[in-house]
Amino acid sequence: MTWLPKKSVVVPVDFSDSSIEAVRVALELAESPQQVHVVYVTQPLHVAEPGMLWGTITDDERMKTATKALAETLEKESFSGVTSKVMLGPPAHMISDYAEEVSADLIVIPSHGRSGVTRFFLGSVTEKVLRMAKCQVLVLRVSEES
Repeated sequence: MTWLPKKSVVVPVDFSDSSIEAVRVALELAESPQQVHVVYVTQPLHVAEPGMLWGTITDDERMKTATKALAETLEKESFSGVTSKVMLGPPAHMISDYAEEVSADLIVIPSHGRSGVTRFFLGSVTEKVLRMAKCQVLVLRVSEES
């Protein structure tokens, strides 16, 4: 991987400290903040979820809340100028497709380093992105102690 400034960098976030750090790394690698695309992806609610059954929450409401939370987080961290987007769907697919859509040179994504049974039950968005992305992927390893 060449470390020359990137023209387009996608950073998926989950509001964790490690994903915020990934945005910082992406800003260092990109030519300008406008070329950093911070994305948050949430799964659609299942029809059997209590909020859906009782009509107390919808995917649209969740998207609005996530959009507001992402904007507030980016402002709080002084990440001005970055592009942000909230999406609904399977995270790994949405991240990979969005990276292709914006012609990303790089995806910067943290990994919590889970293994064994924990990874089996929780899945690994990072691992799926690594397999599906058509651009380079920089995985930031995060120890469970941090």
